[in-house]
Amino acid sequence: MSDLSGLLNLIPIGDIAAKLGVNEDLAEAAVKQVIPTLIGGMAANAKDDAGAKSLEGALSTHGTKVPRASTVDDIDVADGAKIVSNVFGGKQADVASAVADNNADANVTSDLIAKLLPIVAPIVISWVGSQFLGQKAAPAAAEPAKADAGGIGGLLGGLLGNAGGQDLVGGLIGGLLGGGKR
Repeated sequence: MSDLSGLLNLIPIGDIAAKLGVNEDLAEAAVKQVIPTLIGGMAANAKDDAGAKSLEGALSTHGTKVPRASTVDDIDVADGAKIVSNVFGGKQADVASAVADNNADANVTSDLIAKLLPIVAPIVISWVGSQFLGQKAAPAAAEPAKADAGGIGGLLGGLLGNAGGQDLVGGLIGGLLGGGKR
């Protein structure tokens, strides 16, 4: 199972900081919150069959794209806004507030989180999609228990578990979204 540090390396933190008018440390701290927030939202949606099926379709589509972006201009922020809307529904402001409220750095505000979500979402969904497609392509005999024990939900839960304490964020987001029932 991959960890999220590889995903963080794909995100143009310096360019995001410049675009949003914040320093790089603050941008990185906020991005480190946004990544598990998006994954937690996807995991909450994957808890019901319709949500899991929809997410698998999105991951199959986005997982074939190269997730690395050199600048914010390389990112389809309009697509990112659609992704955020699909993941969080009408709870986007609640999610941004909850993430900001649970951050030790008072400079990570709900406004900053809200601005970052559509910037980071296309990279996250492409990366998660590539992980998902790689998991589906693995021979069934190699990991039969993993394939039977959760599919996309298992993958997302594993990513949250590897996020170094970020499973709290995933649980918080899952609680806000009601296990996929936005």
